[in-house]
Formats: sequence, structure tokens, C-alpha cells
Amino acid sequence: MIKIKNLTKRFGDFVAVNDLSFDINPGEVVGFLGPNGAGKSTTMKMLTGFLAASSGSITINGLNIKEDALTIKQGLGYLPEGAPAYGDMTVLQFLSFIADVRGLTGRKKQVRIARVIKSVELASVLDKSIENLSKGFKRRVGLAQAIIHDPKVLILDEPTDGLDPNQKHHVRELIKNLAKDKIVIISTHILEEVTAVCNRALIIANGTKIFDGTPQQLQEKSSYHHAVTIELTQAVENGDELKSLPHVASVVDGKNKITVLPTSGHNIFASVYDKVQALGWQFDAIYSEQGRLDDIFRELTTSSTNAVDA
Repeated sequence: MIKIKNLTKRFGDFVAVNDLSFDINPGEVVGFLGPNGAGKSTTMKMLTGFLAASSGSITINGLNIKEDALTIKQGLGYLPEGAPAYGDMTVLQFLSFIADVRGLTGRKKQVRIARVIKSVELASVLDKSIENLSKGFKRRVGLAQAIIHDPKVLILDEPTDGLDPNQKHHVRELIKNLAKDKIVIISTHILEEVTAVCNRALIIANGTKIFDGTPQQLQEKSSYHHAVTIELTQAVENGDELKSLPHVASVVDGKNKITVLPTSGHNIFASVYDKVQALGWQFDAIYSEQGRLDDIFRELTTSSTNAVDA
């Protein structure tokens, strides 16, 4: 278990992380979100012991990081931004080196290296030097070194950065499988990653926590939650007809597409569908939206910034 209490980090007069508190339990995959400069990377560096907090406490599996940093680090897997590695080593040499650093020897070392090579799909590049790999393969080598010792806590900074869609899918499935008995924290700018991988989302802005809940709860905060979108076969002139329906907040009329936004908490699909049928509109698709994460992310982080500026 991770317990963060009143965590603060100052760089001179600048407060990067401000009185941050949260707990994370085994089995949770936490999407750690925030705009650039929000304090995500600083928080992760404090969690991994690479930066000391100005105040507050970090406890991981019952150990305080100020007193037991080395023991805590032994049980952590960390994929930092950029996935630094020794470029002149081959992939296999690098993984063998990391296994040595992590104290793996003999049969156990061989088994763990073979397992991560298979899990992260590195077999085709084992004898290539890391400096000659593509960005995607470098990222996968970084993930492999983070999990080689089977850590109980895995901290990943942009784990799918540079991967193609197929590779992203594979890594996300790997993370979900790893998370069954681990704590996984993922810092990401890719909002779809939150719904694809995470069972919890934590958003910070200006070093302060502004949301902590499930991805579904985050989607429900969007004004597009339960919105109904109609993809029209051809444009219509009477889109405003939908505004008269009960529990409709507004109608967004675009070229060959109309989106009807509900008042908070209401499901308006049935009434919109019936009205569209009655109006005789020809459409290619009509569907209810779950919510737009980019919309609510922008709303939450912008309002937080405005509050600070005020």
C-alpha cells in the first residue's frame, strides 16, 4: 500500500507539489494526469526516492521513504520519462546487467530475463545495440528493465510513448495482467489510456489534487455524458426542434452531425430517437456518448489554473 500525506515540494519560491494526499491499494492501476508543469513527474520522483520532499510523508508497504529508501527502491519498478539506458549495450546485455543490479542470479535470473523478453516482445532485437533501436523498442526495453525483478509497485512515466497502435494495445494488456497483485501508477498525456488500462484516475494541476475517482466517474463529469449524437445522411434545417425536448440543455449543430447535450444526470436517448424518427431525418448512426475525457480534463485543469491566477 502507498500512503501519501500532505506531500509538498518547493524549488525556491516555486511550489511544484502542494499538500498532496492520497492512498493506493494493491490491484489499483492509477492514471496520474495533469497538464504540463502540474507536478506529476516531481511527485513520481519523490515516490521513487529520487527527490526528497520539502514536507509531508510517503509510506510504501509500511516503510517510510525517508528512513527506508533503499529497501523501498528494491521493491519498486520505475520507467522514467525518456527511458534512459546504456546505448552501447545490446538489449540482452542491458537486461542481464539490470538483473545483476537487482540481485538476480543463476536460474532465477535466466527465467526472469526470458519472461520479460517474451512479455515485452524483444526477441527480435536482443543482439542489437540500444542506441540503434527505434523509439518504440527503446520504450519496451525501458519497460522490461522496470519489471525484471517482479516488483510489487510499478511506476510508469508515459509507458506507451512512441509505440504504434498494436504495440500500445500489447503494453496495455501487459500492464493489466501485471496489475492483479501490484500497485501500478501510470503518468500519461493519453486520455484514452485511462479508460483502456486504469481503474482509477487522479488529476493534479498546479501541484494540487483536483480529481480522484474512477474513469467512469470522470466521464460522468463531462457535459457530454449521456449526450446523443446523430450522424445525418444529409444536413437538416430544423435541428433546433430538439431543444424543446425535456432535459435537453443545448444542441450543437455541425455539418451532417448534431449532438444533443442533456441536463445533468438525465438519459435522453429514447426521447431524442423518437423525435428524430418523427421528424423523418435520415441518419447513418445515432448513439449515446459516455463522456469526453478531453472536454472534462480541459474544464477541470483550466478552472484550477484560473482559480490560482485569480
